[in-house]
Amino acid sequence: MLLVIDVGNTNIKLGMFEGEELVQSWRLSVKVMRTADELGITMQNLFTAKGLTFDVITGIIISSVCPSINYTLEHACIYYTGIKPIMVGVGVKTGLNIKYANPHEVGADRIVNSVAGYKLYGGPCIIVDFGTATTFNVISEKGEFLGGAIAPGINTSLEGLVSNTSKLMRVELATPDSVIGKSTISNIQSGTIYGFTGLVKYMVAKMKQEAGLENAIVIATGGLGELITNVDSDVVDIVDRFLTLKGLQMIYAINNADSK
Repeated sequence: MLLVIDVGNTNIKLGMFEGEELVQSWRLSVKVMRTADELGITMQNLFTAKGLTFDVITGIIISSVCPSINYTLEHACIYYTGIKPIMVGVGVKTGLNIKYANPHEVGADRIVNSVAGYKLYGGPCIIVDFGTATTFNVISEKGEFLGGAIAPGINTSLEGLVSNTSKLMRVELATPDSVIGKSTISNIQSGTIYGFTGLVKYMVAKMKQEAGLENAIVIATGGLGELITNVDSDVVDIVDRFLTLKGLQMIYAINNADSK
């Protein structure tokens, strides 16, 4: 079985694949002060809770946007499973043609999402990842990464608002009944939820127009994507919460086939 690990700015997502099927997934918080032992034992406990052992792992692949944790996580994998993981980055084959001024600047998560989005749903497509940042990736019909945009994440934006104002409070990320709020709480919720819906809708429309990709499929992933799609179902065509994990499995398959 294949263990895939996606390290974001806020969460570490893990998944176990049997062939191309995702059979189990977990989520951890990113804590840069964790040691390799802490990470290894935590993963071991997650496996045990599902009746699994590290013996079933035949390969590991990692994508990460948090360099400070990479060495520790790689060491934990080697020490506890005996397997050296593939790290998505320079030298790893993805099958994606990156049309970027400096391809090395593209985050590993964006590459992985683009591989999965194109292979699963075809091109052209626009992938919107709702995480700590909201990223937009534009993929051509030929599987070319054309670029995109990076905006603040929904939670990141809300946290910035609360942290920099003296009277505004943290609120539940829930959709209010009306855009015009009647309380401070509903005002914040409206500005956040409806505001980000408008942001995504405008960015997607502008990208389609600018790239001449009016028929592009729009794919949403990330933990907060449903907040937007529940407000306006026309904003995206497909929601796939496990897109990144699926992309990691695909990239591992490409590189494992090349090594045989």
